[in-house]
Amino acid sequence: MMAWLQMWTTGFMALAVSLTVAEDSGLPVVQESMEVGREEPQQVLLRQKREWVWNRMFVEEERPAPAPYKIGQLNSTRTAERINFVIEGEGANSIFKVDHKGDIFVTKALDREEKSLYRLTARMYDGNERLLEDAGEFIVHVTDINDNSPVFPKTYNGSIMERSKIGTKVVEVRATDADDPTTANGELRYSLMQDGDWSAFEIDPVTAMIKSKLDSLDREIRSQYVVVVKAQDTRGMPTGSTATTSVTITITDTNDNIASFAKRTYDLQIPEDKKLNEKVGTLDLVDKDEIQNKDPIFTITPPYNNMFDVELSPNKDGNLILKQALDYETRSSYSFTIHVRENSLQFPADNKDSAVTKAQINIRVVDVDEAPIFSKPIYTFNVLEERMVNNIGTVAARDPDRANKSIRYSIEDENCPIAVNPLTGQLSTLKALDRELEDTHMCQVKAQEEPSGLVSFVKVNIIVQDINDNKPELSVDEVFVCENDKEDTVIGTLQAFDKDEQQPSFTFSLTKFSTNFTLKDYGNNTADLKVVQGPFSLDESSDYNLEVFIDDGGRPSQNSVTRLTVKACRCDGRRIPTQCKTGARRMGVSVHALIAILLCILTILVIVILIVMRKRYQKNSLANMKNSGEIHEQLVTYDEEGGGEMDTNGYDVSILSSACHDGSLLRHPEFHPQPSLYAMVQKPPHHTQSAACKDDMAAMIEDKKDEADRDRDGFPFDTLHIYGYEGPESLAGSLSSLESSSSGSSLDYDFLNDWGPRFKTLAELYSVDESDCYHLY
Repeated sequence: MMAWLQMWTTGFMALAVSLTVAEDSGLPVVQESMEVGREEPQQVLLRQKREWVWNRMFVEEERPAPAPYKIGQLNSTRTAERINFVIEGEGANSIFKVDHKGDIFVTKALDREEKSLYRLTARMYDGNERLLEDAGEFIVHVTDINDNSPVFPKTYNGSIMERSKIGTKVVEVRATDADDPTTANGELRYSLMQDGDWSAFEIDPVTAMIKSKLDSLDREIRSQYVVVVKAQDTRGMPTGSTATTSVTITITDTNDNIASFAKRTYDLQIPEDKKLNEKVGTLDLVDKDEIQNKDPIFTITPPYNNMFDVELSPNKDGNLILKQALDYETRSSYSFTIHVRENSLQFPADNKDSAVTKAQINIRVVDVDEAPIFSKPIYTFNVLEERMVNNIGTVAARDPDRANKSIRYSIEDENCPIAVNPLTGQLSTLKALDRELEDTHMCQVKAQEEPSGLVSFVKVNIIVQDINDNKPELSVDEVFVCENDKEDTVIGTLQAFDKDEQQPSFTFSLTKFSTNFTLKDYGNNTADLKVVQGPFSLDESSDYNLEVFIDDGGRPSQNSVTRLTVKACRCDGRRIPTQCKTGARRMGVSVHALIAILLCILTILVIVILIVMRKRYQKNSLANMKNSGEIHEQLVTYDEEGGGEMDTNGYDVSILSSACHDGSLLRHPEFHPQPSLYAMVQKPPHHTQSAACKDDMAAMIEDKKDEADRDRDGFPFDTLHIYGYEGPESLAGSLSSLESSSSGSSLDYDFLNDWGPRFKTLAELYSVDESDCYHLY
């Protein structure tokens, strides 16, 4: 290859030299184009003045480079006495170098798998550093050698259905090789090694697809194979590199076996009270196929297929199901045959000659004590309303066992209006039934084996039938008559309704003749109220009252009389009332309302009596307290108003005059006056006796009060029988100074001076007077 490259380069350089000589001599450059058998006219072409004469070079990968070695040379159509080359690009001046002759050298070993080509550019300068050739690109290719082995990138597994045809694809097993795939170094070939189960499979050497070689793969015999795949480069030549991998191939299942009974005879025991549609036994099957591919079908020989059935269990065995009730007393054993077959076989069964497809079923019914059985699952009877019926109907139950015990009947629901005869089961009413209140009654009758055996229940529906026992009721809108209504004017349409179930045929009529109105019955359960004659006036005091007779036409017929009041109204031209006089209405009070009113009146009377008695008691207590005192000083009575200075009956003024003569009210004049415990507060300055003698009543009263306050052993001047007991019913208590504690003498009332001019007098009365302050003991 290198020799060919050099030959090609030499020829190209010779062509370049000839062109250069022609250019230097000034001769035109002529290019001839020739074809076989024909000569074309010459054509003058202009060439480019500067042009590189190379464009690619080659380097063998992994070639050692203890010293740089030459891989090519840069050539140009331009020459000079002294030339200098410069290269740039990938690996320039490091991996690749150039000398002044244009020779390219490689300085180290290259790896094609790391980088397969390098792009470089070159410039050519003369001795004066003048650019002769501008940048020209050339490529250095790294040629491949077989220095990489094949590699399997992952673990491969495959599957194939049993009994598949020859050539069925299983799995593609491909390896990779880092060498150049366009050369033999990267071309792989595949094969199966004899270390694995290669007898049943083969592999395509180029595509690496594993295929089956047999059509007799059987999962029940062998469900898994392991094959070893070898990949070799250099197109499988012995000198190529190799790699191996193991591939697991799974044989998947298909329905190719018949379900077989595990045994030929099944013996079962079933109690006679077994519930319907429940499993009574299991028929085990043997099937080598996987459960998803089992599809057995069971067939029971007639007539037992009406009494028993077979359903598939979760693991595809057969569950024997009871479809009809068993009765030991009627039949104690059953024997029949069941067949089994596969529903969807895809291939001839492997066990078709050995499978057990028929089994004998032997069933023995076990006797149990059973509850009574009623003759019907539910009973329904009709009863006329409003009547006592002794024989509504009869419920009947029996003991299904051979003992045939007697049965006792009862109804445990206390709200059931029906009674049952405990021995015969005959039903009767406990009270008259009313269809309008409840038209259907449901009760449960209990049947129990005597004396205390099993019990069972049955529902009994009692339908109450209707009789004509309700009177018709009038249904009419508000009826009014206008003052200007003329004869035959319809003022209202009457209708009626009936609570009974029977279809009524109402007839209407007036019980009394009316000169103003008449009633026309149309025979269709309606009637019109018409005007006979007027006039009608709102000023008339009498009301227009009619009594309507209604008959329902039933058997027996029921009738009623309803009072109908017609209002008189003043109407406009369209007979719309503008003013009406309401007719008199009968008002009544129910018994409950009357009792409530009487209780309210009685309660009010009791409350009034209690208040009066309390007031009288308080008055007597106050009178007793006033009469109990012995002190009768009569300065003034605070609860009554005096008559002035000329009134000598209200109080004795002579007592006050004692102050003018130095009289004293003290009970013990031999003692010097001492301040009492409640008189420690300062009183206002005393008025002189001369002032008192001048009939200054205020000064006289103040003197008496001060004299009483200074006597600690005497009573105060205010009367005992008033102040001592005044205010016992008040939250404020008594106002008397007799019960005032003397310990309060130390209280300071100077704060009253801060309350303003309105409390000035009170502050003077209770302010402390140091000159008159005495201390006891």
